[in-house]
Amino acid sequence: MLVHSRTGKWATWAVFLLLFVPLFAVPLLVVLAASFATNWSGAFPSGPTLDHYDAATAGDSLQALTTSLVTAVTASLAALTIGTWAALAAASLGRRGKRFLDALFMLPVAVPSVVVGLAVLVAFSQPPVLLNGTRWIVILAHTVLVTAFAYTSVSAAAVRLDPMYAQAAASLGARPSYVLLRVRLPLLLPSLTAAAGLCFALSMGELSATMMLYPPDWTPLPVQIFAATDRGSLFTGAAVAVVLMAATLLVLFAVSRIRTRASYR
Repeated sequence: MLVHSRTGKWATWAVFLLLFVPLFAVPLLVVLAASFATNWSGAFPSGPTLDHYDAATAGDSLQALTTSLVTAVTASLAALTIGTWAALAAASLGRRGKRFLDALFMLPVAVPSVVVGLAVLVAFSQPPVLLNGTRWIVILAHTVLVTAFAYTSVSAAAVRLDPMYAQAAASLGARPSYVLLRVRLPLLLPSLTAAAGLCFALSMGELSATMMLYPPDWTPLPVQIFAATDRGSLFTGAAVAVVLMAATLLVLFAVSRIRTRASYR
């Protein structure tokens, strides 16, 4: 910690708790408490039950969780591939070329996600590429939305990458493909895993663009949560939200373990 005095450390922790508890911890605890309740007419919930989790882990909710996981993993891998390729290409460009790529990849973040969803819907609702009504249009929209975060993460790491390793490998006769796969990408592995985790988490929680695009047979879990709360099933929606958070955190924990080992290397 940058604060060295004991009084300063206690003051820093106090400010952190004052900001963290009401802004982040309390809303999550409210959702967790509501997922076990049947009524909430007073200050605290009542009627503890596990029935909401039975509904949240079976039937349509389980299928929606699988849909979200498949969508998030596919979109994250696609975004990581495109973002890494663009970041490595931008590192070899001049200032103007890099600025152009930065603006291009940050454009989906600069506009509301519902605008991105509308753009994808209009662009792929007519031949020759007709994706409307399929799962691929949802995956494509998620990829467009999260690629910017993969690009910025890898681009920042590529700028700091020491070129001596690649130059040494090239001077020993290594081909460009070998230098890329065996030298540059392993050095970027911590940034790649961090970008993958961020893209996955963002895709798992995406709702605005998804609401415009999803077909009936490809309903992600955030849409399921919105539908449950919209029809008044708040406690069931809270249980589904807890399942969504738990699944996301488990994947992020696994990704963090990969990042820790890569950083150690």
